Amino acid sequence: MTGFAAAITGIGLVTPAGIGTKENWHRVTVGSPTAAHHADLDGLPVTMACRVPGFDPAALGLRGAWQWDRYSQFAVAAAREALDHAGLRPGAWADSARVAVILGSGAGGTATLEEQHRVLIEEGPSEVSSMTLPMGLLNMAAGQVAIDIGANGPCMAPCTACAAGASAIGLGRELIRSGLADIVVAGGAEAPVTPLYVSSFARMRALSRRLDDPRTASRPFDASRDGFVLGEGAGVVVLESEEHARARGIRPLARVIGYGASADAHHVTSPHPEGRGAELAVRAALKDAGLTGRDVEYVNAHGTSTPLNDVVEAGVIRRVVGAHAQVSSTKGVTGHPLGAAGSIEAAFAALTVHHGVVPPTASTTEVDPRIEVDVVHGTARSGRVDVALSNSFGFGGQNAALLIASA
Repeated sequence: MTGFAAAITGIGLVTPAGIGTKENWHRVTVGSPTAAHHADLDGLPVTMACRVPGFDPAALGLRGAWQWDRYSQFAVAAAREALDHAGLRPGAWADSARVAVILGSGAGGTATLEEQHRVLIEEGPSEVSSMTLPMGLLNMAAGQVAIDIGANGPCMAPCTACAAGASAIGLGRELIRSGLADIVVAGGAEAPVTPLYVSSFARMRALSRRLDDPRTASRPFDASRDGFVLGEGAGVVVLESEEHARARGIRPLARVIGYGASADAHHVTSPHPEGRGAELAVRAALKDAGLTGRDVEYVNAHGTSTPLNDVVEAGVIRRVVGAHAQVSSTKGVTGHPLGAAGSIEAAFAALTVHHGVVPPTASTTEVDPRIEVDVVHGTARSGRVDVALSNSFGFGGQNAALLIASA
């Protein structure tokens, strides 16, 4: 490996698999799905989703959270866990200008915007909340995290659709490498299980219609997959240079050693049929790390459970990485949390190399014969994994690939 490594010293997860990294890792490694019907979606074309269970901002000590959209609440909760995991105390910085926040999202505060649009139509402009924009803007999760932890360094919110969380981690590593920050709190957050988003995705025929069995509806790479299940949540990691972590006496959980980004320049929603943009991102990450596909032992795939994406991505993995790599998609458990997916899945890839356990692809029983890679399903696999690839691909053809190595 010849690339620059940013140490991952903390992880925070708020997903449909649970609140906290320990609960998430358990549920992902046992392959326990989370999709279910939700009464507030009744009357919509699809009534199932993957939601964060029992999320109570007050119980988590998020003061003032009533002024934040749900996606910002997820982000702050995950960031606090990540910092605690890293042994860092928010606000007690040697130099707060050296602490950065990069927190991406694809949708932002959509629940707030939808509700306030209803108020505008039904009750008039005088009743629209003055907090609508501070709650709904795409940068507000990043802003709320920076306020909460007292970070005065660069604060950014990449919006690269379903690649946003991965883009944030890749850009965070670049801030460390460039010397512009000592610590970067990076990740993604999303709360898109709303009438507008569910209806829109349903109209696009992107969502699974397996309404008679929602629990197993998200089944990436399976021969009978028919679409994704919408999810929500946040994934946040703490990045530092390896020297900075050593100076604090901290052993990293894993390292980010490569990052690649690209555009399909093909279509607003469909991936390039040969995966050219995705392939460019993966090859760029390998080049950045000074590795070849043969060095990758595990791929945490984007694996949305849609008919086209899974076949295209599998083809890219086989061409660039090779048939030897173990492949799984944790969306079988979490559903697809859009802009948060990339950082949640990068965190799972980091936990894979840290623990030496490859999560299974939940609900997948018969792999599509067109998918010629080693899809891990049924049960988790144990064994040393030194290098993992985490793929994230978004609408607009925006792609990000992260290489994560053991510490």
